Amino acid sequence: MRKVLIYGAATVVILTAVFVVFWQIGNSRTFQFFGELVPRIETTEKVIALTFDDGPTPGFTEEILAILAEEDIKATFFLIGGDLEKNPGEGKRIVSAGHEIGNHSYSHTRMVLSSPSFVRSEIERTDALIAAAGYDKPVHFRPPYGKKLFTLPFYLSQHNRKTITWDVEPESFSTIANDTSEITQHVLENTRPGSIILLHVLYDPERKSLNAVRPVIEGLKERGYRFVTVSELLSISPTL
Repeated sequence: MRKVLIYGAATVVILTAVFVVFWQIGNSRTFQFFGELVPRIETTEKVIALTFDDGPTPGFTEEILAILAEEDIKATFFLIGGDLEKNPGEGKRIVSAGHEIGNHSYSHTRMVLSSPSFVRSEIERTDALIAAAGYDKPVHFRPPYGKKLFTLPFYLSQHNRKTITWDVEPESFSTIANDTSEITQHVLENTRPGSIILLHVLYDPERKSLNAVRPVIEGLKERGYRFVTVSELLSISPTL
């Protein structure tokens, strides 16, 4: 009986450890089992990519596009297929303004234990909507909530597509996300050459992140940084 209890306890410990490891991998911004994952690039050149997740949404899309136009920079928008389907005109505005569009899935569902058919549908439906918006360049993918495990990375690797994450995300900290000045300060203090910055400005009714965009851009420009799209960042030769 004692041996059975010991065996059972050991099994629980092992299963718990396995769960923790897989949970950490599923949430990792820097590792996945298949294909290439990019949270930033290694370079000494002061070049960075500003990225926005979710949307497009009426009103917020126009406002962020106006800010980017005034600051004369290009950004990368990782759009949700369902939102793009509801707001095709907003997607076309992003394309017309010369920005890059990425795929952020169709339904913004966590893709950790998803079936191959679900992953394929989420990505390919959104690809079709991005193409319908007039975007005809390579489309990178960013997992909803940054979560992935086996099926999603395997699909992307089979289609020669990169997983794009980030290394600067102020909104992941609850003490920072609700304060525009804190968001700005976090980005300015944590950005380094080759960084990929993530902000959520297309679902921002209180405008905490949206109001931080201009001071973030201006502050980073003052520090000598140049803004590029994710694709342009990936084309830069790494320097150590």
